[in-house]
Amino acid sequence: MIGFGLRLTLRGGREAAVRLVVTAAAVALGVGLILVTLAGINGVDAQNARYAWLNSGVTDATSPTAEPSPDPLWGMLGADIHDGARITRVDVAATGPRSPVPPGIPRLPGPGQYYASPALGALLDSVPAAELGARYPGRRVGTIGAAALPSPDSMIIIVGRTAEELARTPGAAKITSIATRSPGDCTGCRFGLNADVLGLILAVTSAALLFPMLIFIGTATRLSAARREQRFAAMRLVGATPRQVSVVSAVESTVAAAAGTVAGFGLFLLLRIPLADVPFTGEPFAPGDLSLTPVDVLLVAVGVPLAAAVAARIALRRVRISPLGVSRRITPRPPRAYRLIPLVLGVGELAYFVGRRPDTTNGQILAYISGILLMMAGLLIAGPWLTMAGSRIMARRARRPVTLIAARRLADDPRAGFRAVSGLVLALFVTSTAVGVMTTMIAERGVPDAGPAARGTLMVDLSRGEAERGAPEASGAPVPDRVLAGLRSAPGVRGVTVIHTNPLGTMVPVGRWHMEAGLVACEQFAGMPGFGRCAPGAVAASVPPHFGAFDTSASSAWSRTVWPAAAISAERLRDLPAQGVLVRTDGSRQAIERTRTALAAAFPDPRWPPTTVAEAGADAENARILAGFQQLAGVVTVVSLCIAGCSLAVSVVAGLNDRKRAFSLLRLAGVELGTLRRVVVLESTVPLLIAAVVAAGSGFLAARLFLEAQLQYALRPPGAGYYVMVGAGLAVSLGVIASTLPLLRRVTGPETARNE
Repeated sequence: MIGFGLRLTLRGGREAAVRLVVTAAAVALGVGLILVTLAGINGVDAQNARYAWLNSGVTDATSPTAEPSPDPLWGMLGADIHDGARITRVDVAATGPRSPVPPGIPRLPGPGQYYASPALGALLDSVPAAELGARYPGRRVGTIGAAALPSPDSMIIIVGRTAEELARTPGAAKITSIATRSPGDCTGCRFGLNADVLGLILAVTSAALLFPMLIFIGTATRLSAARREQRFAAMRLVGATPRQVSVVSAVESTVAAAAGTVAGFGLFLLLRIPLADVPFTGEPFAPGDLSLTPVDVLLVAVGVPLAAAVAARIALRRVRISPLGVSRRITPRPPRAYRLIPLVLGVGELAYFVGRRPDTTNGQILAYISGILLMMAGLLIAGPWLTMAGSRIMARRARRPVTLIAARRLADDPRAGFRAVSGLVLALFVTSTAVGVMTTMIAERGVPDAGPAARGTLMVDLSRGEAERGAPEASGAPVPDRVLAGLRSAPGVRGVTVIHTNPLGTMVPVGRWHMEAGLVACEQFAGMPGFGRCAPGAVAASVPPHFGAFDTSASSAWSRTVWPAAAISAERLRDLPAQGVLVRTDGSRQAIERTRTALAAAFPDPRWPPTTVAEAGADAENARILAGFQQLAGVVTVVSLCIAGCSLAVSVVAGLNDRKRAFSLLRLAGVELGTLRRVVVLESTVPLLIAAVVAAGSGFLAARLFLEAQLQYALRPPGAGYYVMVGAGLAVSLGVIASTLPLLRRVTGPETARNE
């Protein structure tokens, strides 16, 4: 029977060939998505492993079996910024010839030497030294190798210092061995990715895409289902056993699945390098990161064809019931309202955890992911009942034969009507959920839309270093006049203001809070028009101690603020310790970076580099991760809609092929071709629109419940891009339906009724 099944599959005519190609294409897309997901999880692990050395000195990051070096290494982690890009700075100093050496470099740099990553080295070579290179005195002695770079675009510098210098520097620590444990397993690590969360996101994304993919496979398998069912029923009538019919059916499905699996591996290899450039984790992957393990390959090579064969077998399950079951066509029982129960349970589960968020990460994953997946399954189960309800409403309001025929056909078999758009239902649900969550998270956590004053003004927070030394802030010193004069004379600088510590204990309102104010001289503050002004006649004013620590999206209101006067003389204010410095520039990149370099030289502290007020008020790391999630959401949306469009096209064509005899008889009875076309359009459009409304609403409901339960955020409405995208998807779907209408003339001619 296997040989007979192969002949039917490979020599079964054009219909068999089309069905084989479409099913193989569906499987290829599914395999490609699974391989990309598995490779992405492996890529996150590989990238995380290269973050490990940056956590050296953290107890949890060091392997317990690592042998400590007899000559400790002094090390200190710092940071820098250039044109919004983050630079990781590592200061090191050897205490002996056997001090541990970080990966990626052959030896430790000596005082006045440094190693730079390729991306940072290219930047150092392309910009003037006054804008970046002068911050790292000495000379470059080499390039950091890939073993120490989480990403090809990582900008890292390893600066050599003397042991005496670092021993006196706050934040420096002795390191006896280089950390090798993954930051995902380390509670105190500053650098690295939460691999479990990212892997979960990739897995859920894959599951969200595989649902429509399996629907596509099942739809493709049903191409010319009526003809095949008749063929298999005829085989039963001439003596074939159910097992033999199952073997013939399984052979066709297995051949298509095997071909699709091979094509899927080829698709993955083709897309692996371009996909590595997608900064899902905030930085792109190295090309070798997106790799597969032998277990991954075996799992996909065996599991996907098996799942495709099962999906195909379910699509033809009626043949096993009775050899006459295909001929005895009767109206199936209408769907019952109990189909709504899974959808209601999914909503109820998510609603239950609002205000009852589980304490553990695993508990949260189980609670929210299971609820969302239950809603996805509920939409598929409830879809036929919703289609039937819509068709009955349409039938009661029908005033024309076309509407009545379409409504009756949908009411007779709502499962078939919904099957055509089921892929689109899941696509819109996934899209709406992803867009709702990402829009809200970016609004709450993204980079604020700071004004020009915040973007063009640099600040140095001098109180952080003093606080970490354990000294009171008043123990600092005033900023030397020569430093202020040098800053004011720099090209592009428009004003310099020193924020002094406040011995008066006055408070200033900052958003919803009141904080101890800093003091500024009104003469200096007049050069900072974007940050408010002093009261008329005031010598000094009370201002926020660190403008950049607050929401810079409110910076437009600063220019209208009149800060309260401070009861202190100009002479006493001048002698007070400085807790911060504000430097307003003309906003050009050159002026900002030159001023940043000058401030770094005047106030050297690698841990707290000079930043613009906008940069200080934004979580750059979080913004990069959110940008990666937003890109992933876009990929999910586009792929889901493409799969749904393909599924819709195949389903409409399959429906026309299966009903061509009925349509041919209607034409012979005098029904015009235009009437039949309008019937087909209505049959496809009504479930499509019902599904779009229900799926989009369910997606936003799931997003709202998740945000309220997990993050205590209120759902933010999506931008115009979402509505344009959904409208374009529906327009394309309608275009797909319209593109199948010319087929109706060809398959409903008189010869069809005669030959059938």
